[in-house]
Amino acid sequence: MDWLVSTAEFLVNEILSQPAYLIGLITAAGLIALRKTAGQIVGGAIKATLGFLLIGAGATLVVGALAPLGDMIQGATGAHGVIPTNEAIVGIAQEQYGARVAWLMILGFAISLLLARFTPLRYVFLTGHHMLFMATMLTMVLAISGQSSWVVVVVGGVLLGILLVALPAFAHPWTKRVTGNDSVAIGHFGTAGYIAAGATGQLVGRRSRSTEEMNLPEGLRFLRDSMVATALSMVLIYLIMSLLFLGKAGKEEAFKAFGENGAAGASDVGDYVMQSVMQGLQFGIAVAVILFGVRTILGELVPAFQGIARKLVPGAVPSLDAPIVFPYAQNAVLVGFVSSFVGGLVSLGLLAWIFHPAFGLALVLPGLVPHFFTGGAAGVYGNATGGRRGAALGAFVNGVLITFLPALLLKVLGAFGEENTTFGDADFGWFGTLIGYAAKTGETGGVVLMLLIGAAVLLGAIVVQKRVVETGWDPGAHRDALLPRDEALTTPAGTPDAGPPVAYAKIAPPRGAPKPPPPDRADGA
Repeated sequence: MDWLVSTAEFLVNEILSQPAYLIGLITAAGLIALRKTAGQIVGGAIKATLGFLLIGAGATLVVGALAPLGDMIQGATGAHGVIPTNEAIVGIAQEQYGARVAWLMILGFAISLLLARFTPLRYVFLTGHHMLFMATMLTMVLAISGQSSWVVVVVGGVLLGILLVALPAFAHPWTKRVTGNDSVAIGHFGTAGYIAAGATGQLVGRRSRSTEEMNLPEGLRFLRDSMVATALSMVLIYLIMSLLFLGKAGKEEAFKAFGENGAAGASDVGDYVMQSVMQGLQFGIAVAVILFGVRTILGELVPAFQGIARKLVPGAVPSLDAPIVFPYAQNAVLVGFVSSFVGGLVSLGLLAWIFHPAFGLALVLPGLVPHFFTGGAAGVYGNATGGRRGAALGAFVNGVLITFLPALLLKVLGAFGEENTTFGDADFGWFGTLIGYAAKTGETGGVVLMLLIGAAVLLGAIVVQKRVVETGWDPGAHRDALLPRDEALTTPAGTPDAGPPVAYAKIAPPRGAPKPPPPDRADGA
């Protein structure tokens, strides 16, 4: 049996948990189904893999650029508590639950393909690392509650499979609003935050212009370049926080902020300030790398995906990572990041003032990385339905969710709740809390309750798919009706030709964005 466990762990840890390899294999399979030449298959698979590696490289740069800023914020505000980091808590849990996580993930992915094939939820979840995160979280809450190993794997696998097809369906009306077509779905466990952001945008931004249409004075026209605007904004944030940190902590402590990974840190105040500027510029480079990676993979994966979809899951839609929506509203990404972070700070204050004393909830510090990725995506969703106000307030709501939900999740993580870290994205919080309390009711009762929760999520997603997605409901239609006709219906330059102008054209797709599949292929024919 050891070789079976080793094989499963190899598949999960070395292939299925690596998005780049998974996407490359999927792309190759699609090109094979399309009967492409060997050269086209190899080239397409490598290019798709490189696209995801570019996203990963950009994410690494983001983490590196934000690390000193996190220390500065914590030092300047004096806040202490739990910092949600998916990778950290998964790494801690793998030592104890690695085998069960492996089997749960494999079973969950297989079940998701069956559900995609035989239900209306034709979504194939391709964000491999998030599958691993959710499999780990489910393993932890089930095992900690005292469930036996077979229950952990089987019931957890069923629940994972349901989530992989259900959550993209819940978000898809809003995703279509962003992308303008059915070619891609969101495959990321921050879905609750994105839906909340889109709904908030509907409520507050009916006459608000898009973040991509900011009318700047002639002297500020350079800010229309998203890379320049992002870098400049982060430079200003870095400078403000670095000076606050310097004033509170003093030179000796402040200079250590740039001493990570063996670096000597700042040598004097001038060096300290200029290193802050450099970190802000590095952040701008990181975002540019991520956006280029997204464009690269879109150009290869979506056409190839049509082949495998026709063979395995007719009419399938690939569900991809959160940065897949970044190019559709690049200014909204920055607005969303800042607004989500502010929401996290406000929520931290509420936790410290009210909810920690009254209910014993942990203080959850606003981690910059989850606020950038989920907050940035929430800003895009909020902008799609509510323009600038929607981007700002929608992402603020996301920041509140990814602060309070991890605090609730810690209640069901047992001893892991004392590790000073937890899962950071919204769906881990609400689903993990529900499943965790259900699992504690006993083996038989717990299994029944957990399966009922899973069935409710699956049924709800099917209803949304049939009555909302397939009927073409547009969550931003009312806003478009209130905007001037030439603004709401004019297709921007560079938008893929998808027929007559529609309201979706407010959000201009990036170069290389996928076009809707031809009608004769939409059903897998």
